[in-house]
Amino acid sequence: MPKFIWSDYIQYRVQLRGFDISKIEEILRFSDERYFDTVTQRMVAVGKHNKLLIMIPYDQTKNESEDVIMPVTVHATSRQQIKFRLVSGRFLK
Repeated sequence: MPKFIWSDYIQYRVQLRGFDISKIEEILRFSDERYFDTVTQRMVAVGKHNKLLIMIPYDQTKNESEDVIMPVTVHATSRQQIKFRLVSGRFLK
């Protein structure tokens, strides 16, 4: 099971945008929809937060005993935006 590191910034963004941090963690842990963002060089998890589609860029490292996931930010998105980023080559599956 990966270890999550929640920076002050991500906690602030989650609170500011009215998201539930436990749902964010659930998306990061279980989402099958993941992309590599070629611009930021980060992985991105996509999932539903209630009825809202959200995107969570994150850094992933590995220490001696476990994977470490550090979410960077969280924001609402749309299928159209994801599709455009796939077509343009920004997101890779």
